[in-house]
Amino acid sequence: MPAEPKHALLTDRVALVTGAAAGLGEAVALSLARFGAHVAVCDRDAGGLAATVAGIEAAGRRAVSQVLDVRDGPRVADFVAAVGRAFSRIDVLVNNAGGGFQAPFLEVSERGQEALVDENFTSVTHFVRAAVPWMTSGGAIINLTSIEAHRAGPGYAIYSAMKAAVASLTRSLALELGDRGIRVNCIAPDRIPTPGVGPTVAGAPLARTGRPDDVAGAAVFLASDLAGFVTGTTLHVDGGTHAAGGWRRSAAGGFEP
Repeated sequence: MPAEPKHALLTDRVALVTGAAAGLGEAVALSLARFGAHVAVCDRDAGGLAATVAGIEAAGRRAVSQVLDVRDGPRVADFVAAVGRAFSRIDVLVNNAGGGFQAPFLEVSERGQEALVDENFTSVTHFVRAAVPWMTSGGAIINLTSIEAHRAGPGYAIYSAMKAAVASLTRSLALELGDRGIRVNCIAPDRIPTPGVGPTVAGAPLARTGRPDDVAGAAVFLASDLAGFVTGTTLHVDGGTHAAGGWRRSAAGGFEP
């Protein structure tokens, strides 16, 4: 079937976005709504979450929300079940919630490591297990990883390892869930300015700073029928940083290692 503009639309689909109070999660949730999806959202930030809900409703879509710590497995299961009951199904799951802190590996305590593992990896498994039974007509799972899943992350060793683990999990789930018509993919941004992330370092080949809406556009594509035969892959939304390896654009306009 030839690709048509209508295949980019998500009219009346049901999406669930984690970590949607600000930054990338907020941008993804609002873009999914603008393309026609009803959107369920969760986050620990009640105020930011309420603003995201208002944006979804302003787009004419239904919203369900809950203040939630994504590391809490039983509460995740309850929230996803409530979303499933409210809409009778889930079509799109975006695992965006995550985060880290900078510290040399030897200075990360056991408790700090557990928090990084739970927030960046275990939370993804919680939502996938809870959501898949509601994806009765197929659907799309989109996991936000990072460029650090594909390169070393000094000062962020555990965070990087968990993002790499999510990328590996994504490939395995793409195979395991393919016969259900569920596509599973990753988006791997480089550093993009958001409330929780400082200014980016210049030097991406595209010679501009990434924006949350760049990631949101990739999520809309992966959720839509335009990506109907795309699964088990990672879409790098990084201005070419991953392709460049150690090369960076210089002030003079060329490239240097």
